[in-house]
Amino acid sequence: MSRDVTIDDREVEFYSRMADTWWDREGPFWPIHKLNELRVAYILEHVCDHFGRDPTSEQPLQGLSLVDVGCGGGILSESMARHGAEVTGVDIVEKNIAIATLHAAREGLHIDYRVATAQQLLETHETFDIVLNMEVVEHVADVAAFMRDCTRLTNSAGVMFLATINRTPLAWLFAIVGAEYILGWLPRGTHRWHMFQKPELMRQRLAEGGLEIASSCGVAANPFTRELRFTSSMAVNYMLFARRVARIDA
Repeated sequence: MSRDVTIDDREVEFYSRMADTWWDREGPFWPIHKLNELRVAYILEHVCDHFGRDPTSEQPLQGLSLVDVGCGGGILSESMARHGAEVTGVDIVEKNIAIATLHAAREGLHIDYRVATAQQLLETHETFDIVLNMEVVEHVADVAAFMRDCTRLTNSAGVMFLATINRTPLAWLFAIVGAEYILGWLPRGTHRWHMFQKPELMRQRLAEGGLEIASSCGVAANPFTRELRFTSSMAVNYMLFARRVARIDA
């Protein structure tokens, strides 16, 4: 099997070192736990609208297949499983999958975790109602290939959610200088500015895969309270919701 061109060895090594801390809410991944509240709200709103589900029901995602690409320790995967989705979580870091599997078992959740990339998942010919591509594209070596793989995982009536960081001077100032070097919210080296992705490029990659952006929003952080909120500005962190409008042959 040829090597997956989306794998960045530096990123694999970096996250392997921190894998044991995924579920420590006061540890290096505390921003992900905070962000997860917004991610879940954004996903549920648009999934319920798209698939005609009742957002007030206990498990509005019941029966929907979902893949969490780059699932890490399973923070978002578990949230989706609790809302009824049939969740597959994939990550290239073996320790992440081990931690995620153990935690899900302790919580009594059934999640199909696999050490795999999106490309390797395609080889199983599986597609999904919902593809989560959250805080991943800024960590892959070949964004075009990764986005192509993710769009192909989205089935004929499916949707994709994407979250990442814009490549702007403001993003460099807040996401790297501020978050990593001044406030110490993230370990130094978590992000590299040249790997941040502009929304316009993500729109293009999605369109190439037959998906159209139906909604977008930014995420802002309060440096004093550590609270996160939705914002209209996508100058730093942003989220996209895209739905399939055309089938693109492999």
